[in-house]
Parts: sequence; C-alpha cells; structure tokens
Amino acid sequence: MTDTPPDPKSSQTNALGFDEFIGILVAFATVGAILFWSFSRKESGWNFNSLLLPDSGSVASPNTLPKQTAPNVESRQQLSTSVEDKLPVVTPEPSVNFTTLPQQQAPSLPFTINKTIPLVIPEQKSTIPPPITFTDVPGDFWARRFIDALSSRNIIKGYQDYTFRPNQPVTRAEFAAIVEQAFGKEVGKTKSTIAFKDIPSQFWANSAIDQAISIGFLKGYPNKVFRPQQRIPRVQVLVALTSGMNLNVPDSPTQILSFYRDAKVIPNYATNKIAAATVNDLVINYPNTKTLNPNKEATRAEVAAMVYQALVRTGRLNAIESEYIVKAPN
Repeated sequence: MTDTPPDPKSSQTNALGFDEFIGILVAFATVGAILFWSFSRKESGWNFNSLLLPDSGSVASPNTLPKQTAPNVESRQQLSTSVEDKLPVVTPEPSVNFTTLPQQQAPSLPFTINKTIPLVIPEQKSTIPPPITFTDVPGDFWARRFIDALSSRNIIKGYQDYTFRPNQPVTRAEFAAIVEQAFGKEVGKTKSTIAFKDIPSQFWANSAIDQAISIGFLKGYPNKVFRPQQRIPRVQVLVALTSGMNLNVPDSPTQILSFYRDAKVIPNYATNKIAAATVNDLVINYPNTKTLNPNKEATRAEVAAMVYQALVRTGRLNAIESEYIVKAPN
C-alpha cells in the first residue's frame, strides 16, 4: 500500500503563506495610522493654508493666521456673471434646408418709346446718264454745256443720224414737247385743254400741247387755232417760260428793257414778261448780250439754253457760267 501525494491546488487555497501575512499586517497598520492622524487633526478645521503659503523665512503660528471667512454667494454670482459676459456668445447657426429653386428668366424691363422714331431712308442719288454725243455740236460751241445737260436728262433729243441741228428753228409743237419733258411732271394742272381746230386727232404732239397749255406755259391764237408748225420766235419762248413759272413783274420794266439796243421792237404784250425774264437770268443772247432779237426765230440751241436757265431758277439744276447770260442792270 502506497501514499498518494497531496493535491497542489488544495494546498494553495487553504494554507496562508508568510508573505501574505506580512502584507496584511502592513496594510492594517497603514490604515490605522491614517485614521489616527485624521482624528488628531480634527481640531484644526482641516486648514491646509499653511501647506499652500510660501515659506517667508519663519513659520507662522496658527494663532496669527487670518481667519478664513466663508465664501460669499453673491460675489460668486457676480463673478460667474462677469465671466459669462466675457465669454463669447456662440449663436448656433440655424439649419438651412437647401431647396433647388426653379430657374426663372430675368424680368424684362419696361421700355416705352414716347416719341416715334422716323424711318430714315438714305436718299439715293439719281444716276444721270452721259450726254448724247452729237456729231454736229463741237466742243467749243457756245451752247454745248446746256445741250449736254438737257440731253443727258432726256429733256431734249437729237435725230436718228446722231445730229442735234443746233441752229435749226423750233416749231411751236416741238417747243411744247420740250416743255412737257422739262416741266410737265413737276407742275400741277392749272388750266383746261382746248380742242384746237388746226391740230389733227392723231397729231404726234397732241398730248404735249395739251400739257403745255394746262400748266400755263403756252396759249393758242384766237378762233381756237394753235399753229403747231409755226416757228416760235424768241419772244414767245421767254413769255412762255415766264408765264409757266409765274415770275413777278419787276417794279421798273421800262428801265430794265433799256439795256437792250433793240428794246423798241419788243411787242407791247411782252414787255413786262421780258423784263421779268431778264431779272431772273432767263435771257441768253448770242453773240451779243445787248441785242435781244425778240422776233427772230428761236434756234434749238437757244431754246435749250433758255430752258436750262429756267430749271436753274426752279432749283433743279446748277448754274452754268456763260458770258451770254444777260445780267439785269442795277
């Protein structure tokens, strides 16, 4: 029979070792010392100021220490209030709910036009075609510039053989056609037409004669005759232009007509009209300005020059310098 060895676990739990005993003894001694010290200091009121004050070289007696007063509640409140006043006030930011707004168009500003703005259309300059080059009008011809200006505006025309025949006399019917081209589209109708006995219904210048009479440039003869094939004298050309343009008679027509050497041969019915034509620069005398030749047949060149001067007087054309334009005496 053999003995079994003791269980090591049971010996550790049941038997108290020497080291453990010593540790317990030290612990109780420490607790006792603390309790003794605590009760012995009860009389001093737990005054720790002596421990907190710095050493001034001598140890103060407990009797000389100032009596500590209980803290004032009101001062504490004031202190807390002043501290709270100095503390930054933090305002919590409100929570923002971001909502996507629908996109809106910018409102249109009211714009009121108080004044009607006129539509300005740029004036188109009329294109004047070049003058007709007539084979019988040389460059140094006295009436060349007048003829060129009127032919380029289709007021006067030449013949099919490219001639103008400047020295050829002008008939009353031909003069009526020139008046219609120069003034018929500009002047309103003022007089009624006349059914002349000597003008056939199919006559080539019927409409031109009617137009020249209706706007006051021409007249017929008594008994309703016009004499369309009659060569028109210079005096009738000037009377027709002055009448159609309604030019005023000057104050002293006799004095004005004294400028002409042949003033005595001017018909009586035409004296006032010739004086008005003179002061308005309608008279052109070639080759001598002092010789009027009122009863002489007017040539195509002379008619062209006088009609041009009438258009200058109305402001439609620019003046052309010519030494043959009669200037009224002062």
